Amino acid sequence: MSVEALTPPPHFIQQMIADDLHAGRIPATVVTRFPPEPNGYLHIGHAKSIHLNFGMAAEFGGICRLRFDDTNPLKEEPEYVASIENDVCWLLGRPLEESPRFTSSYFDQIYHYAEQLILTGKAYVCDLNNEEIRATRGTLTQPGQESPYRNRGVEENIDLFRRMRAGEFADGSRVLRARIDMAAGNINMRDPILYRIRRATHHQTGDNWCLYPTYDFSHCLADAIERVTHSLCTLEFEDHRPLYDWILDQLDINDPRPHQTEFSRLSIEYTVLSKRRLNLLVNSGSVDGWDDPRMPTLAGLRRRGYTPEALRRFCQHIGISRADNRVEMALLEHCVRDDLDHRAARAMAVLHPLKVVIENWPQDQVEWLSAPCHPQDDTMGVRQLAMTREIWIEQDDFRRQANKDFKRLVHGGEVRLRNGYIIHCHEAVTDAVSGLVTELRCTYDPDTLGVNPSNRKVRGVIHWLSVSHSLSAEVRLYDRLFTLTSPDADSDAAFLAMLNPESLTILPNCPVEPGLAHAKAGDSFQFERVGFFCVDNRDATDNRLVFNRTVALRDSWTRKESH
Repeated sequence: MSVEALTPPPHFIQQMIADDLHAGRIPATVVTRFPPEPNGYLHIGHAKSIHLNFGMAAEFGGICRLRFDDTNPLKEEPEYVASIENDVCWLLGRPLEESPRFTSSYFDQIYHYAEQLILTGKAYVCDLNNEEIRATRGTLTQPGQESPYRNRGVEENIDLFRRMRAGEFADGSRVLRARIDMAAGNINMRDPILYRIRRATHHQTGDNWCLYPTYDFSHCLADAIERVTHSLCTLEFEDHRPLYDWILDQLDINDPRPHQTEFSRLSIEYTVLSKRRLNLLVNSGSVDGWDDPRMPTLAGLRRRGYTPEALRRFCQHIGISRADNRVEMALLEHCVRDDLDHRAARAMAVLHPLKVVIENWPQDQVEWLSAPCHPQDDTMGVRQLAMTREIWIEQDDFRRQANKDFKRLVHGGEVRLRNGYIIHCHEAVTDAVSGLVTELRCTYDPDTLGVNPSNRKVRGVIHWLSVSHSLSAEVRLYDRLFTLTSPDADSDAAFLAMLNPESLTILPNCPVEPGLAHAKAGDSFQFERVGFFCVDNRDATDNRLVFNRTVALRDSWTRKESH
């Protein structure tokens, strides 16, 4: 099944932008933005937002800006800024149209807007601490309590706020709050905090500021400053939209007036997309960094072998709506499998080797057999496979006895070597202690290269490699990071207990084709009959081959859909 055949119809945001342009409600140039906070690496949930924001701008001939909403220096780092820009360009498959922007570049203007609110009586300096503010905010059924500092005069408020800016007060001793309605049904409108005192060196502004705006205050203003026409957010920001609009109303910002619209965030089986939880996985050592191939980060998916084209197809298929739903992991795997099937060169690797001795093959003879690098793409050329007396096959490709449904090698039976000869097994050598098969003794038929005699009952075709003409590689098999489809828990310990202990299996000495010695970091291959793999982009070196399994060959999602 092709992913293109699964493309959904146009979504409501496309229709909204088209209607806005047709009615003249916005300027002729559509402007969107992708505004990540640089407090971690991007994950696949961000891929949906990137695809939407940059996609809508491209579809309507506009522009999408990458803007770092960097208002919390306690959690932000230059490493995250660099990784985010790199991931966005990788997913888009091109450089950005303009340099990234930073909310911190607008701190002077945002501060000026805050003073405007104070001077018009719409904001006040409050001396309550965070716990006291939280305790007086009320509940969904009970109104909040007004701060005892709510009715300070304008002159006192502006004086205190400027002294906050000058660094006269301790962290947490005062905040700036909007004066709205402590009885509002929407708790976000109960005099929300606009500014906090926070002494921390900022990765962009250094120590110029000890006063930082909250996300709710700065986000809408940065949108307005950048002349954003459509501020596309996930549904958790829906309850914040009244505050977004209130701030713009009080400051009389209408040229143009940005409008916030929400869509459902991405949720995938066996995956967590909470940055706090992802941070926990990294800091606890449960994974090997933000780019661990088990992580749902774009860096982790790239290291695992996922392609930007596959992720864009995935985002295109899941579509945009306002309804929350959990996407099956099998759909994501289907998208990358479908993409790699067309672009990945073929190779052979034996993950669990079992030696086969072909007794009627001359001791030192080497015969080179040709095999296509890709069965449907002749431009990739052919590769040469060395046939020798001793070869490797997979342990699972042999059984002493098996029913007719087993399509591989059995004792006394025949099988074809992929792109090679038919062999016959007549002896299985076992270990005296364990009873395990350690070697097979076989013969080959020299008249069967590329020929399938009608009187031969060959069970199937298996892959193989020459013992003397193969390289050794480390192969890493990745599985679901969690054992539950919806990993969540009340405590961090309970959450970590949901990790799948078999999410990574390392096979240290796997025979692979010698031609793979020239593979570069990130190169993808289909190991025939095994799965899709890529060269690890961090641990592989010229002297050490390391392959990560991207996805197995079996397409469980397509199989399920066909029933």
